[in-house]
Amino acid sequence: MYKFALAGNPNSGKTTLFNALTGSTAHVGNWPGVTVDKREGTYRKTDEPVLVVDLPGIYSLSPYTQEEVIARNYILDERPDCVINIIDATNLERNLYLTTQIMEIDVPIVIALNMIDVVEKRGDNIDVKELERRLKIPVIKISALKGKNVDKLMERALESCKQKRKGETVIENQELRHLIGDVKIALEGQGVKDPLFHAVKLAELDELEVVMHEGTVSMVQNFKKTFSDTTFGDDFEGLVADGRYKYITKYFSPTLKRKNAEKFVVTPSDKADKVLTHKIWGIPIFLLILFAIFHVTFSENFLYLGAFISPEWVSLAGTPFEGVFGAGAINSPGVSLMGLVEVLTGFITEAVAGWLAPSPEWVQGLVLDGFLGGIFAVLGFLPQILVLFLCFSILEDSGYMARIAFILDRMLRKFGLSGRAFLPMIMGFGCSVPAIMNTRTLADDKEKIATIRVIPFFSCGAKLPILTAVAGAIVASANVGNVDLITYGMYLLGVLTALISVLLMRSTSLKGETPPFIMELPAYHLPQFRNLMVLLWEKAKHFIQKAFTIILASTIVIWFISHFSFHWEFLPDESIDQSILANVSMLLQPIFTPVGFGSQLSQSGWVFVVACITGLIAKENVVSTLGTLAGCLSLTFVGDESGVSAVSTMITATGITVPALLSFIAFNMTTIPCFATVAAAKGELHGKRTFNFTLLFWIATSFIVSSAVYVIGSWWWTSFIYLAVVVVIFLLFKLKKIVKRG
Repeated sequence: MYKFALAGNPNSGKTTLFNALTGSTAHVGNWPGVTVDKREGTYRKTDEPVLVVDLPGIYSLSPYTQEEVIARNYILDERPDCVINIIDATNLERNLYLTTQIMEIDVPIVIALNMIDVVEKRGDNIDVKELERRLKIPVIKISALKGKNVDKLMERALESCKQKRKGETVIENQELRHLIGDVKIALEGQGVKDPLFHAVKLAELDELEVVMHEGTVSMVQNFKKTFSDTTFGDDFEGLVADGRYKYITKYFSPTLKRKNAEKFVVTPSDKADKVLTHKIWGIPIFLLILFAIFHVTFSENFLYLGAFISPEWVSLAGTPFEGVFGAGAINSPGVSLMGLVEVLTGFITEAVAGWLAPSPEWVQGLVLDGFLGGIFAVLGFLPQILVLFLCFSILEDSGYMARIAFILDRMLRKFGLSGRAFLPMIMGFGCSVPAIMNTRTLADDKEKIATIRVIPFFSCGAKLPILTAVAGAIVASANVGNVDLITYGMYLLGVLTALISVLLMRSTSLKGETPPFIMELPAYHLPQFRNLMVLLWEKAKHFIQKAFTIILASTIVIWFISHFSFHWEFLPDESIDQSILANVSMLLQPIFTPVGFGSQLSQSGWVFVVACITGLIAKENVVSTLGTLAGCLSLTFVGDESGVSAVSTMITATGITVPALLSFIAFNMTTIPCFATVAAAKGELHGKRTFNFTLLFWIATSFIVSSAVYVIGSWWWTSFIYLAVVVVIFLLFKLKKIVKRG
C-alpha cells in the first residue's frame, strides 16, 4: 500500500482535503511516543489503496513547536511515497516558504493549489503551468471544499511516487551555497539520508541538527569567521529565510496575476470582520451566538413561539409521540430529537420488560435497571450532544472561532493569557483530551500549566447529559426557569470560573510575561456538508462505543453493589439503603454537606455522592448512575428511562433543593475530570509536584464554586458577602501592583 503525507500551513484546507480523500475510513490515534493526535485514512479510488496521513499544520520544518518536529520527523524517518503539499492559493507567497523546505528532501512532491475557486472569483489568475515549470514539481489546482480535482490530484501523486526525486534548494547566496555544498558532501560521506536538507539545517545551526551531527558543526563555525554578509551578520537562519523569500518573490510570485494589483480590495470577509470583530460589539455578538446555539439545542419554547400557538396541535396528545415536539410550545430541534430517542428507548424497555416477565426479580432488575436504565439514560442525550457539536463545528470550520481568539486576546491579557490559549480552551467544549494536547502550541510553560488546569471548566460533551438532565428536572419538578437558560448560565459559570482561576494563578504561583499572539485569520467560508457529517459520525461512534463499554460496565457494577449487603446477601429494591454501595456512600456523604447534597438530604441522599464518584471514570456515568439507581427506587420512579426522569426521581426520593441541584452541576463541571483527561494532563504537566497540585486545584475549586452556588442560591443576601470578598481580593492585587511599581 502506498503511503502519502499531507503537509501544509494551518488553515490551508489540509483537514478538509483529508476528509474528502478518506471519508469514513479516517481514524485517530497518537504519534509514537507523543500524545498528539495522528489522523490516518484510506483513499480507495485507485487500483491500489493509498494510506493518507494528515500531518499537523505547520509553517516551517524548523523545530520550534511539537507539531513541526512531528511533521519533520515523519517525512524524514517514515519515508512516505509522496508528500502532497497543500497550498492556500490566496496566500501563495507565504505558503510556498514551507514548500521550499520540503523541496530539499529526497521525496516525491505534488503541490495541491487549494482554494483556487476563491482566487478565480476575485478575478485573479495563477499560471499553473509556469509555476510547475519553475518549481519542477507537479501542481494541480483543487478546491478541497467542493471536491474539485481531488481525484486528479491523487492520480498525479501516484505518477510522481513512482519516480525518484533528488532534493533541490532555492538558496542563491553564493557563499552560503558553497557552505551548504561542502556540508552536503561531508554528510554524504557519512551515509546520511537527505543530505541537502540536513546540510541547509546545519548551516542554520538548527538545534536538532547540531545534536545529530556534532562532528560537522565545526565546518559551519569556521565558515562564520570568514562570512562577509552585513545584513544578518552571523545569523545564518535569518539569512536562509531571507534567501527563500527573495527567491519566492523573484521567481514564483510573478505567476500570480491580480485583477486589481494596485487597488486594495475589500473582501466579504473584511466586511464581516468590521462587525464580528468590532472592539465593542465583538464579544456581545459572540455571547449572543452562543445563546442561540444553546437555544437551538435545549429550548422547550423554540423562538419563544409558545405565546402564539395552540398547544393541542403540537403536543400530539394520545399518540406515542405525545410531548416529543412540544407541550404548549414548540421544542427546539435538539429537544425534539431527544424526545424521539426516548420514545424508541421506552418502546425497547417495555418490550424487554414483557419478555422478562417470567424471569426472577434479580434478572429483571439487572437487565432493566442495571443495563437498560443506565445506558438509555445516557443515550437519550446523544442527539443534543450532536446538535451542539454540529453548531460548534460550523463556527470553527467557517473561520469564526479564529476571530474569537483574536478579539478575546485583549481581554485575556488582563488575566495573564494570550488569545492563543483560548483555542485549546474552546476545544474543551468538545473534549478536554485533545484540548489539553493542543496546549503544546503555547510557548510559555506557566501559561500552559494555567491553561491545562482550567480547560475542564469548559464543559465537554460528556458533561452535557449532567447539565441537561438536572436542568430538565429542575424545570419539570420545580417549574423554575428554562432549560436553555439554565444550561447557558452554567456554561458561562464554567468560563467565569476559568478566568478567575487564571487571574489568581498568573498573579501568584504562575507569574510570567504574557507571550505575544500572532495569528492568521482565514477567510470565511461555508463548511462542507460531507465533512460535517463525517465529524458527527465520529462523535456519535465514540459516544456509543463509550456507552457500551465503560458506562455499561459501570452501571452493571453499580447495580450489583447496590443490591448486595456486606454479607453478599441479595437485597430487593426497597432495601437498597442497606447495600454495600449505600453504606460506603453514607460515610462520605457528610463531606458534601457544604455543597448542598450531603447530610441535609434524606436517607437516600447518598445517591448524588455515588454519581459524583463514578463520574471520575467518565462524566457520562453521572447520569447513567442516577438512571440505574432511579430504577431501584421504584416506589418513587417517575416517567420513562430518560436522565431527566432519573433526576426527577432523585428529587422526590431525597428532597434535594434547586440550589443544591445547581451546586451538583457546578461540582461535576469543575471537579477532577474523567480518567482520560487526567491522563492527558499528566502527560503534558512535567513534574509529579505540578500534577499533584493540579489535582488538588480541581478538588478545591469544585468545592469553593459549588458551595458558593448552593449558599447564594439558598440565602440570596450572602451574595453581598461573596462580592465583598471578591472586591477585597481585587484591591489587594491592585495594591500589590502599586507597591511593586512604587
